[in-house]
Amino acid sequence: MTSAETPALSVRALSKSFAGVHALRDVSLDLMPGSVHALVGENGAGKSTLIKLATGVYVPESGSVSLAGEPVEFSSPRAAQQAGIATIYQEVHLAPQLSVARNFFLGRELSRAGMLDLRRMNRESAAQLDRLGVAVDVRRPLGELGLGIQQMVAIARAVSTSAKVVIMDEPTSSLEPREVEKLLAVVQLLSADGVAVVYVSHKLDEVFRACDTITVLRDGRLIWTGATAQTSRRQLISRMLGRDAADLDDGKLTGLADRAPVADAPPVLEAANLRRRLVLDDVSLAVRPGEVVGLAGLLGSGRSETARALFGALPLDSGTVSIAGRPTRRQTPASRLRRGVAFLPEDRKADGIIPDLSIRDNIGLAALPQLTRAGFVNRSKLDEIVDVYIRRLRIKAASPRQKVSELSGGNQQKVLLARLLCLNPKVLLLDEPTRGIDVGAKAEVQGLVAELAEKGLAVVLVSSELEEVVEGSDTVVVLRDGSQLASLFGEDITEDRIMDTIAGAAADDAPSLTSSVAEGCR
Repeated sequence: MTSAETPALSVRALSKSFAGVHALRDVSLDLMPGSVHALVGENGAGKSTLIKLATGVYVPESGSVSLAGEPVEFSSPRAAQQAGIATIYQEVHLAPQLSVARNFFLGRELSRAGMLDLRRMNRESAAQLDRLGVAVDVRRPLGELGLGIQQMVAIARAVSTSAKVVIMDEPTSSLEPREVEKLLAVVQLLSADGVAVVYVSHKLDEVFRACDTITVLRDGRLIWTGATAQTSRRQLISRMLGRDAADLDDGKLTGLADRAPVADAPPVLEAANLRRRLVLDDVSLAVRPGEVVGLAGLLGSGRSETARALFGALPLDSGTVSIAGRPTRRQTPASRLRRGVAFLPEDRKADGIIPDLSIRDNIGLAALPQLTRAGFVNRSKLDEIVDVYIRRLRIKAASPRQKVSELSGGNQQKVLLARLLCLNPKVLLLDEPTRGIDVGAKAEVQGLVAELAEKGLAVVLVSSELEEVVEGSDTVVVLRDGSQLASLFGEDITEDRIMDTIAGAAADDAPSLTSSVAEGCR
């Protein structure tokens, strides 16, 4: 085998089990120098386990790992990094209190005469970030910056280590469209330099754009590996889910196609002229029982801020929110919860789950006031409620006592939905309910939303995926820069109409924005 044919990284028959459950079974694959190799599959398919086995986080039960043709056994992720494998995780694992430059050189600080050479660290980190198109003051604490910038710093840090293999685990989950374009350009630079890139993503559009090879995992097994050009999106999803491609027609997996028209009824929630300086400017909407109102717009358009304002988590300068025809007086989440409004936050890890608690305790948190008498919790009633929602939402877990942090992203999202449903809400505010979860879990969550709406629940849906808003909404409110541009109904709810609305409103500011809006929305 010539050096050009030698894989940069090769794994053979890797297997790993946890508590007797197979997480990975006899998986083999080769990563060639200069290739961009996608690793796809549902949550729980074995992607993260494979990465952790290859980078020294876990020790394999069987199988082997080779780097540039030489067998390796990494004792730790640091050992893998020193050998030339850089890993970029979905969550940024850096020190928010330190400067950008200090984070860039974390663990490999530059020194001079026994002292940190901050001037050189600032200069070199700024140069590397500038190469990636990231303009930021490297002296600022990392924690003061947005998640997108933090992710780009983590990516730049990994790229700067002269790695032979770069593993990207959901690298664009916190990035806006322009930053995604920068990241994909970085991927191409790495490929051109002969670096093997592993690209893990649920965003199949990115996979087809950036990757030349795709490997599909399902239930810990290798299902298929082949050239990207040899498969279609429909075939790929079929392999990931283990379902016939014919079942993937619009609406069949989610139930969205079968939703009945919304009955004419008074709004259960109505917002009028919501204003918050520099955040929201005259936003109004109404949601009837059984209706799904989607909020569409680019990043920074005010989608999440509108949802938070409806929940009382964003104080308003003016405007009113009425529930069942009665104006609300207090702008607090507690008052909205008492009136039947529940909110699913965008960042489930930071604002949703409590990772060290069990599934049972995470679901039961919201119901504790109703289950407590004289300071004692009715544990049998709590167990009964938890069991009902685990079955109803098809949460995949070993038991209700399992830590929620051990679940896949899709199942964590279902736990949060179960917590809200315990309250028997009238209105459900969903901020990015399918972000960071695989296509199968996404279909289940979308199907659940459709089912809840069918049963009379009023839903406000925030999503950065325009297709999801179009397919799942009865009404769409289009936002830009905190202002309401239009409300769309019926046949007017199309991707093209939404993009034209946003682009038309911005035409005076950016005459050529239409194409970038289309790219950003998709």
